[in-house]
Amino acid sequence: MYKVRITVMKRTVHQDLIDRFELPQENPCEMEIGQSFIVEGDNKPEGLCESAWETLRPFVIGLENGEQGFYGDWMKDPRSAMLSCNDGFRPVSFLIEAIKDDDMS
Repeated sequence: MYKVRITVMKRTVHQDLIDRFELPQENPCEMEIGQSFIVEGDNKPEGLCESAWETLRPFVIGLENGEQGFYGDWMKDPRSAMLSCNDGFRPVSFLIEAIKDDDMS
């Protein structure tokens, strides 16, 4: 079984959609580029957005259990995936990758 690292790679803000459709938010997305989390088991890492976890979780579980090659030859490293959360106003792109103990840094 592998551990999985989740890394925030990119954040996007669609201000035109926010202005047009969103009600004011007290705490919009707080993910920071470069922020990373190590996942062991089926528990959401502390500090990771719940909505993002719902999107990432099936892929994290797959990587933990040795799955690879999601969607065929999509990724250069078959033991990884680039995914985005389901926030249509402020999508965040995450790299998830299976890691060994010596790859934890």
